[in-house]
Amino acid sequence: MTSQVSSEAGEALLGEQRSAPAEARNGAEKEVRRLDRVIIRFAGDSGDGMQLTGDRFTSETASFGNDLSTLPNFPAEIRAPAGTLPGVSSFQLHFADHDILTPGDAPNVLVAMNPAALKANIADVPRGGEIIVNTDEFAKRAMAKVGYATSPLEDGSLDGYRVHPVPLTTLTIEALKEFGLSRKEAERSKNMFALGLLSWMYHRPTEGTEAFLRSKFAKKPQIAEANVAAFRAGWNFGETTEDFAVSYEVAPATRAFPTGTYRNISGNLALSYGLIAASKQAELPLYLGSYPITPASDILHELSKHKNFGVRTFQAEDEIAGIGAALGAAFGGSLAVTTTSGPGVALKSETIGLAVSLELPLLIVDIQRGGPSTGLPTKTEQADLLQAMYGRNGEAPVPVVAPRTPADCFDAALEAARIALTYRTPVFLLSDGYLANGSEPWRIPEVADLPDLRTAFATGPNHTQADGTEVFWPYKRDPETLARPWAVPGTPGLEHRIGGIEKQDGTGNISYDPANHDFMVRTRQAKVDGIAVPDLEVDDPDGARTLVLGWGSTYGPITAAVRRIRREGGHIAQAHLRHLNPFPKNLGEVLRGYEKVVIPEMNLGQLATLVRAKYLVDARSHNQVNGMPFKAEQLAAALKEAIDA
Repeated sequence: MTSQVSSEAGEALLGEQRSAPAEARNGAEKEVRRLDRVIIRFAGDSGDGMQLTGDRFTSETASFGNDLSTLPNFPAEIRAPAGTLPGVSSFQLHFADHDILTPGDAPNVLVAMNPAALKANIADVPRGGEIIVNTDEFAKRAMAKVGYATSPLEDGSLDGYRVHPVPLTTLTIEALKEFGLSRKEAERSKNMFALGLLSWMYHRPTEGTEAFLRSKFAKKPQIAEANVAAFRAGWNFGETTEDFAVSYEVAPATRAFPTGTYRNISGNLALSYGLIAASKQAELPLYLGSYPITPASDILHELSKHKNFGVRTFQAEDEIAGIGAALGAAFGGSLAVTTTSGPGVALKSETIGLAVSLELPLLIVDIQRGGPSTGLPTKTEQADLLQAMYGRNGEAPVPVVAPRTPADCFDAALEAARIALTYRTPVFLLSDGYLANGSEPWRIPEVADLPDLRTAFATGPNHTQADGTEVFWPYKRDPETLARPWAVPGTPGLEHRIGGIEKQDGTGNISYDPANHDFMVRTRQAKVDGIAVPDLEVDDPDGARTLVLGWGSTYGPITAAVRRIRREGGHIAQAHLRHLNPFPKNLGEVLRGYEKVVIPEMNLGQLATLVRAKYLVDARSHNQVNGMPFKAEQLAAALKEAIDA
């Protein structure tokens, strides 16, 4: 791992700089500055293709070998009102020649496709940052729509920035004249012109993007070639214009990664692959029963492509039908999954309780978003933890697992499947919108290194009665795991009752006996409490007095903040939870080993509530619920205050 540079936005522009001449295609020399990291934000209307532009720049950056982290940010509406602040869509990418953990606190470069994009994002750009502006969109009406009385390009309000006024729309239309497209059709390619310009500025590969465009528009070859032409025109504009006298190089992060084969991956894609891998390692068919909901729908879309791996997807008419079908598939012997977000979990709660009673393996994937109710469909939050823990009637304990990075979603899916299959229980997998849509490099694992998840089905009688008769008891438990046998319907002699009414221990017959109910409630709780999870690891090189404890997607910002504090001479310990129910067995001992415990969360203190109740420690919350991930700089300041308090 190379040394970490300061992540202050003003410095980040340009981190470490070394200049070298480069010869452009037209024979003129332009200066090349070598940087250690850059943060770029593309911003425009939700119809301007900013997510596609960011995705393509990210893909080329990944293929080049940089470490990277992304933050897509878009409105919930399918087509938000054009030119308005609520309609702004952005994509932020942080890439570097060393190990990084977050999408960056603030962009060094802002590409603003219209006045709304500039107005919505300018506050995040540090003084001295670069702003590339599409001047064609700065008409009086467009500026008035977002509150600009005068043009920010002319009134001096951008004097502290390095502004590059570029008529992106005009240049794109001019570049596509030969294709005979209408003005509206040609304008749609301006995002590719911008992508070409940025690709030139940062020496990104181009072959992958051109191949992608030809593949994406294979049925419309004229549109495909027009987009390629716009992309090349943007590149050539950067090479030939005098306004861009400098280009930048960010070397591959050769020392950031262990040896292996890598690809760029988003959290939802990694989670999808993890589910497929779990089904193959368990030698079970994968069944997904789901109803589309942001930000979980991508998992349904992805899994539907993989019938060749024995995956069956069912898009149900509602959330309840989705989980009902999944639970039925679990009863039938499949690795069963249902995907949703917070509002859907509320609807699925009764069936989750049924899964607890039936003691069948079921994965409930909750990609958390801002709430309550419909809330903020495209923004992130960690506010479903208590719902996952307690959001059912009666005593209905469910294990909870949470990934910490987009790539970690793969491993978290395998771990959730291990618990579900081994202990015959529903399991919550709590990701969130930040992880789901964000991306980073992922080291593709060797199949031989994946865990063996095979489990045995019941095949015959498992109990001998007093008279010597051999019978099948559906609730006769494994003495180590307390799991009941998994009997696939249709197996001769294994017929048994299922349903939500309380079962008699062993026989599974309906029982209203008070003592039996007490025993079954305590046994189900003991099964979850006894799940084998690894001890919590603590990163504490200096014997700190303060511990910062996190879970889920706060890992990146917390780790970046901890690194910053340590670089400045501060002492702080860090631990991060993957298993939230049950907690690691050594968590209490770890917490009692520190004078102060700080828990940053994107909620109002849900993990802190659980920790304080269970371990009686004075855990302090640091909370944020604005729909965005923590910024490392702000988090570091809060942790310093806690250390000094």
